[in-house]
Amino acid sequence: MLPLSLSSGDVTADRRADYARMLGEGGDFAAAAELMEQALELAPGWAAGWFQLGEYRLKAGAADKAVEAYRAVRALDPEDMFAASLKLALIGAEAVPEQPPSRYVEALFDDYADRFETSLVEKLHYQVPQRLAALIARVAGQGHLFQTAIDLGCGTGLMGVELAGKVGLLEGYDLSGGMLAKAAEKQLYHHLGEADLSLDAAACGLFDGRETLRADLVTAADVLMYLGNLSGVFALTATLLKPGGHFAFSVEKQAESQGFTLAPSLRYQHSFAYVTATLAQSGFTLLESEEATIRMDGGKPVLGMLFIAAKSR
Repeated sequence: MLPLSLSSGDVTADRRADYARMLGEGGDFAAAAELMEQALELAPGWAAGWFQLGEYRLKAGAADKAVEAYRAVRALDPEDMFAASLKLALIGAEAVPEQPPSRYVEALFDDYADRFETSLVEKLHYQVPQRLAALIARVAGQGHLFQTAIDLGCGTGLMGVELAGKVGLLEGYDLSGGMLAKAAEKQLYHHLGEADLSLDAAACGLFDGRETLRADLVTAADVLMYLGNLSGVFALTATLLKPGGHFAFSVEKQAESQGFTLAPSLRYQHSFAYVTATLAQSGFTLLESEEATIRMDGGKPVLGMLFIAAKSR
């Protein structure tokens, strides 16, 4: 979740918020909420403050009052940078949205870019790019050279490291400018660009003068858990791929047999049945899949699924 790093513009309000944070860190969430209420009396238009009030109220067991705070956040920030809509869905106050707010995802990863690889690889034991690369090699054959690969949600370029030397031309796309800057430092990609996978082909940024049907491999490593409904991104991928081209990606596994759900982490989890049905509806043939621990979270393994499919039409 985004940190409370945005000032209210009022020194006294900021000071009370600092005291509230210290109380929250000590586990006294009710007192922290009370101090945040006082801060917001001085700065009623402070969206970040209202969000933090919602967090304290929720942890203090006052879910109804948390709902009020999260709805205030959304009213003040229509782009929903703090993902108040996702918090409301987790509480059960509103339906789970099919996609997260794009501004939230962008801000989350812009804030995370400088420490992304240290946190994810060294601390959370993230291995999805290596596992996906192994899956691609197993299906396509060791030494297979792809003409054009497109890395969706490329982040800092961890998947690009695995694809280097195995593709003729490598494109990378991400919603976060901070992540793209880190990927550019690796000098692996022939083209990098901003793209929003929650939008349709005309608006997403994947084309912008570039051809459709231009890739024979599309990857999405640890990306689709930031989307709920996958039909849109699968349709975009089909528009990128030549017939017979491969699509390799990961999801977090949902325990139930159907659909997708929103986890407390604010990431989406998908069922095997949902993914395979959506692939088929989007013109793909599933070639292989496997379950794997994709990272650690709070000291616990996060179970995911890796897939590779071929465009069949």
